[in-house]
Amino acid sequence: MYKNKISRFVFHDHIFHHLDLDLPAQVPEGLTVLMSASRSSYSKLDRVFQFSMEFPVPSYLVALVAGELQHVDIGPRSRVWAEPCLLSCAVKKLGGSVERWLGVAEDLFGPYLWGRCDIVFLPPSFPIVAMENPCLTFIIASILESSEFLLIDVIHEIAHGWFGNAVTNATWEEMWLSEGLATYAQRRITTEAYGEAFTCLETVVRLDALHRQLRLLGDNNPVSKLQVKFEPGVNPSTLMNLFTYEKGFCFVSYLSELSGDVRRFDSFLKDYISEFKFQSVVAQDLIAYFLRYFPDLQDAAVSQREGLEFERWMSGCGPPPFEPDLSAGGALIGPVQELCDLWKSGDTPDQQALATFDLSAWSTFQVVLFLDRMLDNSPLPHGTSRSVAHSAAAPAERLTDQKLCVSEVMASLSARYSSLFDGLNAEVQIRWLQMVVRNTFYPDLPRVRAFLHKHTSRMYTVPLYEDLVAGVMKCVAVEIFYQTQRRLHPNLRRTLQLILFPSSSAPANRSSPVPPIVAGSSPSGSPLQTPAATAAAAAAAGTNAAMALRDVNVSA
Repeated sequence: MYKNKISRFVFHDHIFHHLDLDLPAQVPEGLTVLMSASRSSYSKLDRVFQFSMEFPVPSYLVALVAGELQHVDIGPRSRVWAEPCLLSCAVKKLGGSVERWLGVAEDLFGPYLWGRCDIVFLPPSFPIVAMENPCLTFIIASILESSEFLLIDVIHEIAHGWFGNAVTNATWEEMWLSEGLATYAQRRITTEAYGEAFTCLETVVRLDALHRQLRLLGDNNPVSKLQVKFEPGVNPSTLMNLFTYEKGFCFVSYLSELSGDVRRFDSFLKDYISEFKFQSVVAQDLIAYFLRYFPDLQDAAVSQREGLEFERWMSGCGPPPFEPDLSAGGALIGPVQELCDLWKSGDTPDQQALATFDLSAWSTFQVVLFLDRMLDNSPLPHGTSRSVAHSAAAPAERLTDQKLCVSEVMASLSARYSSLFDGLNAEVQIRWLQMVVRNTFYPDLPRVRAFLHKHTSRMYTVPLYEDLVAGVMKCVAVEIFYQTQRRLHPNLRRTLQLILFPSSSAPANRSSPVPPIVAGSSPSGSPLQTPAATAAAAAAAGTNAAMALRDVNVSA
């Protein structure tokens, strides 16, 4: 960014205010500037880009990027922007899919209001997975490794074109009005485009993560409310969590269930957008409109049904009072649980039984669900222990007798799957490597090192650092941090400092000073996290503590 060349931009920094944009930006030759705007022009003579937005937007949706960017059109109203080294991969992954997804969304929720639906892929150090800036979605390039997660993330950001961008939550305390509705809309789109079974599998992965979070934090933690009140000491970043997305999704699914027919509810959402477009709303606006739209439900006092009261949904802690029926995904989910049960028995499973499960033919979400559920049971039972020679060990990993006693079960898992996982995407690899760390499986530690040297995004670093610190491998984590810190985003670097050195400023690197730790600092736009070992303390501290709020990647 060349901020000295960008005009001053003065606005009310409040989600409630919607503003009109007209902004010039000048950069050196060879760089391109993009902005979340509906109109743009470029003067080659003075290298000035001019942007304007014809629709009112809240300030958090104003975004600008500059770099060596090129583009390819992938549809009549969409193009992909990326650095030259990434462009062909991005185009191949998305192809004509964006226009298809837009068409499905328009059939469900009405016209797409923003004209353009372009996507720019940002470097791996970009601190969040994706951001739904109108006309120009930002997505981290790392997600290109996984076609299924890329699909979900892009569709989720497209859904924000209706829910969040067109109709915006009036306060940060009700983020679920954006994220819960967008998650519901995303799953309606994937159901129409890819079938109910695929959507149910993805939903199970996310709801598993929600319940995992509740086990860590406790059912009475106030962060699990849909309406979290801002009080002194409450960090707004704690609201970007799985509850905002998944508990919000469950409430919207409950409203759909009350309506009696999913198509009837689609019509409601379409009319809701038409009624409130380019406005900011509160939860009561949505609920009141719902009850007016379905007067028979208002007459039946559905908002007061025992155990499912709308007020309980908004202000109650704990799990969602209702979850949608996901049995349509049984054919995809069932084999995953069967394989988990084989490995969780405590001894190495029978090889003939394992041969019936071909993970190379599974989808990414199936493999992710398998590893997530195995992580829930880590450290695994040791079964019959054996010694494994520990060769070529770094000083931080070397034990006195150069031998390690490892779990027979973990050794068998590695022998059977680690080579397969090496060839799969980062979403799979990080979960396998978390198992390696949580089970203190030193033979696969080189894979952890290689992964953290390759990946510098928040979603692929923080979970591994947390697990390394929570176990006996903190010295390994510190060593890797000092080797890679120069390539990390400043926010991520501070987060890792807090994980590695929680009670004092980080010691200065011998070759590079480490920025000081800022007490209470947190990454913008990304869920806060803590090691599993400190989860209980975080739960006890409530909203004033950082909390482990990421078990799956979360898009904006």
